[in-house]
Amino acid sequence: MHITARADYALRAAIEMAASWPQPLKGEQISEAQDIPIKFLESILLDLKRAGLVRTQRGQAGGYWLGREPAEISLADIIRAVEGPLANVRGMSPEEITYKGRAATLRDVWVALRANMRAVLETTTLAHMVRGELPEQLHPLLQDPDAWVRRGR
Repeated sequence: MHITARADYALRAAIEMAASWPQPLKGEQISEAQDIPIKFLESILLDLKRAGLVRTQRGQAGGYWLGREPAEISLADIIRAVEGPLANVRGMSPEEITYKGRAATLRDVWVALRANMRAVLETTTLAHMVRGELPEQLHPLLQDPDAWVRRGR
C-alpha cells in the first residue's frame, strides 16, 4: 500500500484539529505543528471541507476545526476525502475487475485487501489518535513481529 504525502498530511492535520477540538486552529498553527507546507495544507483543508470533515471561519477568531466530533471521523474518511477510494486497481473498484484464466481469483485478492484496509482504517478514529490508544482489534496485528519487517525495496 502506498500512502501519498497528501493523505499523510491530511491525517496529520486532522489529528491536530482533533487535539484542539472544538477550538479552531489557524492554518499556520497546523502547518508549523506538523511541518506541512502551508499552500499544500490549504489545498488539503479545502478537500476536507468539501467532504464535510472540516469547517472554516474567516477573521480574528476564525480558523479550521473538525466538522464532527473526533470519535465520529475515521482515518478512512480522511483518506477518501483527499484520495478517493481506499483500494483501486488501475482506477477501478476491485469488484468491477475481471481476469481470465488462472488470474481469475486475483480479483478476490484485491477485494480481501480492501476489506483488511477497511478493518483498520474505518475502525480507527481521530479520537483514538489523540488519546494514543488504537482499537483493540489492531493490537494482535502490531504484536506480530513480522508486521515490523520490511520486505522488498
